[in-house]
Amino acid sequence: MTPANHELESFLVRLETMPLVELRDEWRKRWGPPPHALRSSRLLRHLIAWRLQAAEYGDLTWDDRRRLKAASLPTLQTLKEGSRVAREYLGVIHEVVAERDGFRYRERQYRSLSAIAREITGVRWNGPRFFGLRAGVGHGTP
Repeated sequence: MTPANHELESFLVRLETMPLVELRDEWRKRWGPPPHALRSSRLLRHLIAWRLQAAEYGDLTWDDRRRLKAASLPTLQTLKEGSRVAREYLGVIHEVVAERDGFRYRERQYRSLSAIAREITGVRWNGPRFFGLRAGVGHGTP
């Protein structure tokens, strides 16, 4: 196990209280312009922490990432009524709830995830793929 870098650990503690403006400045200093549509301080905080820790202690291998993703994502067949799936798209988190007769997104009922994906992106998408419910398929961008 790698010994802790006290300077990094101290910065990660300070990161928890930084407002979005400071988080964007921090990102810009280290990696250039932040993702333009990112409006979530929580998500940006996690991204900064991940990148810094990966640089200091080593990142996950592609095999590790693939295994973690496969183990953590539900499949369309395992979704039960009340299950929630989410997808971040253009800096916005979109959450869908599985219901008996379809899916609920932003207080509207939909028959399929594909209809919701189209509503979000404006183009045709395979809904299970868009929401990461297809094994071996990652999030693409239209």
